[in-house]
Amino acid sequence: MRKRTMEELNRLSVADFKSTQKFPLTLVLDNVRSLHNVGSAFRTADAFAIEKIWLCGITGRPPQREITKTALGSTESVAWEYAATTVEAIAQLKAAGYVVVAVEQTDASQLLPAFRPRSGQPYALVMGNEVFGVDDEVLALCDAAVEIPQFGTKHSLNVSVAAGVVLWDFIAKLNQAGS
Repeated sequence: MRKRTMEELNRLSVADFKSTQKFPLTLVLDNVRSLHNVGSAFRTADAFAIEKIWLCGITGRPPQREITKTALGSTESVAWEYAATTVEAIAQLKAAGYVVVAVEQTDASQLLPAFRPRSGQPYALVMGNEVFGVDDEVLALCDAAVEIPQFGTKHSLNVSVAAGVVLWDFIAKLNQAGS
């Protein structure tokens, strides 16, 4: 066994990535305070070829050293937009036909493995603040909530880890539905 070379990995250029078809997924960062988490979200969004990231409220925006360091150039490839409030972003997404799903533990959340995204339907996945989660006002506007099953002593994952888990799950299910 050997690691593949960069040439063998055949990665897209930024220009090619921007013009390639994306998965109908948007990530909404609701007042995420850590710039490293924001950078990681960009890197994950690039890896999974999602449409866009919404940076809302206090969530940091590029260019900032901590975001750039973690994002490894993905702030140049992934489309992003800023909204002063997450409520504003959700209003725009709903008007555009997105189903808005909070990644949050609620009294009505569905375990992620049971959630079945519909093929062709665009989804916006809302990731909350590292301490407070998805804001209650934002949660009230969401169409659904999913939670990642956990089996240890902690009740949450880091927001950037949770984003990777949920995006991977959605894409795997959308690929199965499309085949």
